[in-house]
Amino acid sequence: MALTVETIRDTLRTIRDPHLGRDLLSLRTFGGATVDDGAVTLHLTLPLHGYPSQDELQQKITDALIAEGAESVDFETRVEVPAWQGDGQQAAIAGVKNIIAVASNKGGVGKSTIATNLAVALGQTGAAVGLVDADATGPNLPTMFGLPSGYQAESERGLHPVERYGVRVISLGFLIPPGAPVVWRGPMIGSAIRQLLHDVEWGEIDYLVIDLPPGTSDASMSMAQEAPIAGAVIVSTPQQVALEDASKAVTMFEKLDVPVFGIVENMSYFVTPDTGQRVEIFGHGGARDAADDLEIDFLGEVPLATEVRAGGDDGQPIVAFDADHPAAQAFAAIANRVAVKAAASALLQAPMVPVL
Repeated sequence: MALTVETIRDTLRTIRDPHLGRDLLSLRTFGGATVDDGAVTLHLTLPLHGYPSQDELQQKITDALIAEGAESVDFETRVEVPAWQGDGQQAAIAGVKNIIAVASNKGGVGKSTIATNLAVALGQTGAAVGLVDADATGPNLPTMFGLPSGYQAESERGLHPVERYGVRVISLGFLIPPGAPVVWRGPMIGSAIRQLLHDVEWGEIDYLVIDLPPGTSDASMSMAQEAPIAGAVIVSTPQQVALEDASKAVTMFEKLDVPVFGIVENMSYFVTPDTGQRVEIFGHGGARDAADDLEIDFLGEVPLATEVRAGGDDGQPIVAFDADHPAAQAFAAIANRVAVKAAASALLQAPMVPVL
């Protein structure tokens, strides 16, 4: 019996995506197929750049189709990052598909470092990425991207995103002279967040990463009210006090009806440069245990490294300048997990539309 496109569709219904847990047809992975004397060309639409296990998935499809009578199977793939819709109560940002909040309830845990390298790592996969510095009173992203504070203060365009290392970055620090304090009350912070999200021409963005200030402050609440957030990444260090604060951040987002993608353990361990000995300065594994207790995912651990600190101070993110460094590899793995979580949230939120 000759192999048909309908047979291919039925076969894809039996194959589950290893990361999203649904069959390939309902996930709209199937983009059509041609069959020529048993030679199949299958069009796949993948939901994220840098899709993990792509070779494994294609081999599984090949084996299944050969069992149905295919002589050979070739693939043509494209990437279409799905968009998170939310519950419709917040206004979507034009051109932005997924908003990802990076947060902690405690300062000093390296949240801005995580946000910076997460955004750059996502951009390196081929995704279009934006990054918002939502810490109005203590913006750090200009320094981390090597951009001088206040350099847009006299710009005729006003405040606008600047592309660095494949990421479109915006920060109120672009308008504030070095050393100048920002003394704002809650309503002013809320207004600033609204303008950073909705009054900026972002273009087409797959992931807009938001670097939030520490704590359960007006910035976090304003952001949750102003835009549909696909998910939050919680940053902690291994110490007990940091983990207690991380749990508060998780609770805050749950109350705001924002999905929590998981928790990252920053400064997880230190490797001495002379002996290579691993030293757990702040303890180790606490964030993983907290993730288990809170019933959320553990996204990964990032080592404490002088290269990461120096890159933040010099405006050279470790991911962009030393991809082989263990910290850079950790950031890349975390970015991949976050992209998978975003795709799962977006694809599974709405009724699946069959591909005709």
